[in-house]
Amino acid sequence: MRIIAGKWRGTALTAVGKGDAGMHLRPTTDRVRESLFNVLVGGKFGNPITGAHVLDLFAGTGALGLEALSRGAKSATLVDEGRVAGRLIGDNIKRLGAKSDASLVKCDATRLRDNPGVACDLVFLDPPYGKTLGARALQSAQVKGWLAPDALIVWEEAAPQLAPLGFQQLDARRYGDTHVTFLRLVSPP
Repeated sequence: MRIIAGKWRGTALTAVGKGDAGMHLRPTTDRVRESLFNVLVGGKFGNPITGAHVLDLFAGTGALGLEALSRGAKSATLVDEGRVAGRLIGDNIKRLGAKSDASLVKCDATRLRDNPGVACDLVFLDPPYGKTLGARALQSAQVKGWLAPDALIVWEEAAPQLAPLGFQQLDARRYGDTHVTFLRLVSPP
């Protein structure tokens, strides 16, 4: 895995190794990540990355949030409760020298604590497949003040998801076995 574009383009991220099967660690491939970012900056959404405050729920390696930072996001908060994921995210933040722009929150993404900072306008959501955690994580982020009033959400899942209450589906794509739904928060928290 590597950073695809931006100021850290081509930088290799820490190898996942054996991963963490118990926590369903499944990094987004370079190819899918590149396609997601092409959609984000390809016109339909303007460029929601530059200057964005990013929230990466179920961050795993942190690749999505760190890719956004590489492409001009202002900050990235990477949320994961897994021990292996926490180590990988920490290693990747150090590797990129992103300590001032990226932070790791070690907690269950479906039970976020109150947001102590700025609400996020771009959210990556990549929950373990088949566990129905995505909607719960979005609701937690909304209730705890993590989502800006018009936040854009990029939700990866094994099967298409219906937009939860308060969110509007803008687009949906399929990359092999991965379904990606683009949502916008339409009712403020």
